Amino acid sequence: MKNKAKERHPLKRLWEYGGAYRGRVWTAASCSVLNKIFDLAPPALIGAAIDVVVEREESLLAHLGVIDVTHQLVVLAVLTVVIWGLESLFQYLQAWLWRNLAQTVQHDLRLESYGHIQDLEMAYFHEQSTGGLMAILNDDINQLERFLDIGADDILQVSTTALVIVSAFFVLAPEVAWMAMLPIPLIIWGSFKYQRLLSPRYAKVRQDVADLNGQLNNNLSGIATIKSFATEQFEMERIRELSDSYRQSNRRAIRLSSAFSPLIRMAIVIGFTATLVYGGILTIEGELAVGTYSVLVFLTQRLLWPMTRLGKTFDLYQRAMASTQRVLDLLEISVTIDGGEKPLVTDEVQGEIEFSGIEFGYGEREPILRDFDLCIDAGSTLGVVGATGAGKSTLINLILRFFDPQKGQITIDGQELSSLDLGDLRRAVGLVSQDAFLFQGTVRDNIAYGCFEATNQQIERAARLAEATPFIEELPEGYDTIIGERGETLSGGQKQRISIARAILSDPPILILDEATSAVDNATEAAIQRSMDHLARNRTMIVIAHRLSTVRNADQIIVLDEGSIVERGGHDELVDAGGIYAELWDIQTGGRRWRQGEGREKTVG
Repeated sequence: MKNKAKERHPLKRLWEYGGAYRGRVWTAASCSVLNKIFDLAPPALIGAAIDVVVEREESLLAHLGVIDVTHQLVVLAVLTVVIWGLESLFQYLQAWLWRNLAQTVQHDLRLESYGHIQDLEMAYFHEQSTGGLMAILNDDINQLERFLDIGADDILQVSTTALVIVSAFFVLAPEVAWMAMLPIPLIIWGSFKYQRLLSPRYAKVRQDVADLNGQLNNNLSGIATIKSFATEQFEMERIRELSDSYRQSNRRAIRLSSAFSPLIRMAIVIGFTATLVYGGILTIEGELAVGTYSVLVFLTQRLLWPMTRLGKTFDLYQRAMASTQRVLDLLEISVTIDGGEKPLVTDEVQGEIEFSGIEFGYGEREPILRDFDLCIDAGSTLGVVGATGAGKSTLINLILRFFDPQKGQITIDGQELSSLDLGDLRRAVGLVSQDAFLFQGTVRDNIAYGCFEATNQQIERAARLAEATPFIEELPEGYDTIIGERGETLSGGQKQRISIARAILSDPPILILDEATSAVDNATEAAIQRSMDHLARNRTMIVIAHRLSTVRNADQIIVLDEGSIVERGGHDELVDAGGIYAELWDIQTGGRRWRQGEGREKTVG
């Protein structure tokens, strides 16, 4: 399906996509045509004026009933005012309609593309660069806007000019018309030839700018790493190479597109000089009226010289078609994870989660989970530990339906996840991740993210329960302090506490904490642990941790190894079992074992 779409011409795909805009396209196109028709009338009026001056009572207007020469000139003056007025009116309308249409299409297409990107499964983002997607959402859509703003009107006006003037030539002087038409086959052939040659060059330009944007985005996101490793010069060279590749691909396209207008101009000279000389000879010999000859000379120039702009127009067109191809290819990527039709009322969720016979692997890789079974009781806290790559984060991805398992089913309160409304499901499952993501804005905005109607009292209560109030009150503007992109002005522990406050405010019946204390100091861990103890009340919690102190109070702890549960039980039970969990505990505590309920440590020896 996707390959067939790519085989269709981008303009045809754009026309099919833009069904909602066709009425406005036709209206704008009609104004462009009428504008050009009235714009072509002045040469005819000039010819009529010459005819009046030369022929007087024998002029064309005299034959139409206006005998007096003065009256003939007055009629021409009135016609001139009317025609120029109409030409100005339609020029205003075509400019207003095309520009507004371009802005509307740009706006709608960007929103639709962004909305579609949000609906795609997480696997898609693993394969794409952020910069490449940004290039589509910004630069590619802007290229289409520029074509609709300028190029579409240019094409219509040149086409109208050709049709009107060719018709006028064959009506006024068919014996001269063929000479004026001499360059047109060459111009048409050259236009299509250039179009075929330019198309792959501009496709390369669009790909190169996407690569450049991707690297720029990557570098700006990782600026701290670049600085810490003192690799500024290395990254400068990498950007230089990508930027130069973009420049060179543009240069190859420009070299070809720039040659178009001069070649067309030389072809135009043939038609213009032929009309000038041959028409002049016929006029001298009395076979062609002076007024008609004047009209032909003016119309020849009006027909041929606008064609010199075709190079610029085709340049805009090819850039827009290359961009259109990329945007529509994005929109035609299928959404593979669709929500079900069953509503999930958050207040009614008990929180029992069950994995049954799950098999799952990322892409073409070996399955991470095989015949995986797990039941998490409603209202309980499950601790999940294991080595990197054991499958801990995979459980999060499956519960939130970022991915679907290849086999088996996952249920919440006995309802299969795939049958539930996707938005309802994700609102019922809160996530506090290891890399707490904060948005550009204030502390208040970030705590209230997802609960946009929360009151200040609710926001401050959530911050207090997350033990974030002390550091927030020390900020320059308190809750109204701008924290910068990704919260760069805050420490890792401060970000985590804001993230936990956000989870407290949303109050989901199921909460997942993914390595929430992995990158914080002991004091911050203790504060987060107290927040977690509060969060655990009346909800199901899944706590994924490398620090076992984070999960020691869990109702049940599972140890994952290569996608399988190799140990299961409470903290004391697992410590006494002497398995993987006990070894990890001994490493992290230096040989001291903590007894749940006894509140003391003892040395293993």
